[in-house]
Amino acid sequence: MKYLKFFSILLIIPFALAFFPSDELKKEELVMQLLMRGIEGSHYDPKTIDNDFSLKVYDLYLERLDQGKRFLTQKEVDQLEVFKYQLDEQIKGNDFTFFKLSDKLLNQQIEKVNAFYAGLLEQPFDFTIDEEIEADADKMAYAANDTELKERWRKILKYQVVTRLATAVERQEKAQEKADSVIEIKTIAQLEENERERVLKSNTDYFSRLRKLEESDRFSTYMNAIVNINDPHTTFFPPKDKENFDISFSGRLEGIGATLQEKDGYIEVQRIVPGSASWRQGDLKVGHQIIKVAQGDEEPVDVVDMRLDNAVKLIRGKKGTEVRLTIKNLDGEIIEISIIRDIVVIDETYAKSIIIKRNDQGKRIGYIDLPSFYADFTRTGGKSCAEDVYAEINKLTEAGIDGMILDLRSNSGGSLNDVVKIGGYFIDEGPMVQVKDTKGFPMVLKDRDKGTLYDGPLVVMVNSFSASASEIMAGAMQDYKRAVILGSPSTFGKGSVQKFIDLDRMVRGGGTEELKPLGSLKITMQKFYRISGGTNQLKGVESDIVLPDLYKYIETGEKEYEYALAFDEIPKVNYQVWPLYNEKKFNNAIENSQKRIDKNDLFGLIDENATRLKENRDKSMVSLNLDKIIAERKQNKEDSKKFDVLNEEIEGLEILPLQASEATLAVDSIKKASTETWHKNLKKDLYLFEAINVVGDLN
Repeated sequence: MKYLKFFSILLIIPFALAFFPSDELKKEELVMQLLMRGIEGSHYDPKTIDNDFSLKVYDLYLERLDQGKRFLTQKEVDQLEVFKYQLDEQIKGNDFTFFKLSDKLLNQQIEKVNAFYAGLLEQPFDFTIDEEIEADADKMAYAANDTELKERWRKILKYQVVTRLATAVERQEKAQEKADSVIEIKTIAQLEENERERVLKSNTDYFSRLRKLEESDRFSTYMNAIVNINDPHTTFFPPKDKENFDISFSGRLEGIGATLQEKDGYIEVQRIVPGSASWRQGDLKVGHQIIKVAQGDEEPVDVVDMRLDNAVKLIRGKKGTEVRLTIKNLDGEIIEISIIRDIVVIDETYAKSIIIKRNDQGKRIGYIDLPSFYADFTRTGGKSCAEDVYAEINKLTEAGIDGMILDLRSNSGGSLNDVVKIGGYFIDEGPMVQVKDTKGFPMVLKDRDKGTLYDGPLVVMVNSFSASASEIMAGAMQDYKRAVILGSPSTFGKGSVQKFIDLDRMVRGGGTEELKPLGSLKITMQKFYRISGGTNQLKGVESDIVLPDLYKYIETGEKEYEYALAFDEIPKVNYQVWPLYNEKKFNNAIENSQKRIDKNDLFGLIDENATRLKENRDKSMVSLNLDKIIAERKQNKEDSKKFDVLNEEIEGLEILPLQASEATLAVDSIKKASTETWHKNLKKDLYLFEAINVVGDLN
């Protein structure tokens, strides 16, 4: 790995050169210069700053400035549109005329809405009228004038009240059904008044936060609209936002253990951290949209259109405290999830193994779960997934296995060094991945240790959330014909490398010390390429065996991002296909699997459910009629019952704990309980069941 280290040092050199501004600069001007200088000098594919660039910045910034189109009217947009082909010149000239005007206009409109929204909540709404609200801002035009904006807000507030009211009615009905329940039955009018008061309080808090925002708070939105045109992973982080990188609530921060992203005004779950409070609770899923956040028994706070970092502050909290999340699930249903905050159980994030046996086959299949390619670079002897996987493989082979499954589902990546090492356990020696920057020749990273740790049948499991390092691993095993790749149609599709640059270290002199801290730039500097020549970028790794899943028809992965880097190819490197590769056996295993999938009613149910979820997500027109909302919710719950069978245990699967692991569990009750839950979930895993079948066909 000395080659990789040298290559990385070369990439950092442009940032080590100090920038000495000739004149006294304001902080905004200095940050702009540093960002442009950094991107021009070291971004993998820096874009030309011209009229086309200007138009893209304008569109992206306007979309983010008022995501729900709740404040700006066409009148304000017309004033801003004058600048849509001038931003390239303003960027080059450190001119913030457009940005300052946008900030001024938005603040004016916030004050207008703040002056009238409370009046719209003074009288009860009529929920018997058949009217709808458009939930997708992309399908809405800006309000033509302030009158139309007020009508839009009437519907927004009515929607907030009616969704709360529908939940209150459902809760009251459930309470009445309980034989021992003694509750005060409230009329619809009484429930409506309660929920209207709560919506008033929620919006009062919302506008209080909005009015406290300063120009500097929106500055990062403008800067990121500029740098994101180069690619979505190149990002400006103001000093206070650096700690929120990836919005991970694991490690030193106590919380729920989820990675979130801001999307179309909603806070959307991007990843559940293995071993975290959310992971153990089990109800929060990738793709869920968080609508409200409540602390214990307190009143929920609406987080729609809230800045991501502010929403994060509400969700984070001390270990042992309760946070209640109101979310819209994949089915479009509004539900509440209660999570007790905790620190991630680190052991759950590490590699672990088990032997699985199908009673009708008699084969003993080794299974390794690798949640991430973790590595601790902060201290000598820190945890390394390569070392842990090495140990797990040895334990499995010593116990005697007829095949192996490596599970990389939802593995979002990590240490490149460990990927190369782990890949080397399954081949003799050879290249694993190519790494290239925009100016240099590809560097080939190789497994240089002769010999194979495991040479038997191998299946690698992936899904659409397997990203970065896990895509390198799956791609290399596929190129070598070493393993059958089983899972989603393709993996996430992230084939780029980013590094953090401290802007403070880029500048000296010119009276700049008093302007620090300036923030950080996360910049895309390299790209990964498979040894066969193609990049994983955008395209991902395509599975040899495709299994239907809930996200089959929902756009996920790198291709979902605007201005993502393109797929391309470079020359392949010399490598030898796995010498034990049997083309006929591989093809038969793939064909047999497809036949089983086609005949399996459970896979058919998964595909049907995926279609249903896609249809529900695409419905952007939402009814404001109370009876229709309640009826639709009941119908969704009724429709979902037929899919309950997917959560049942599969007959004929036997979990055989390794002897070395049982000794640890005997003295650790917490780990024992966690392991029992893991085993129980494995017995329900239809995808794992099929992977076992494929390993059997490879024997």
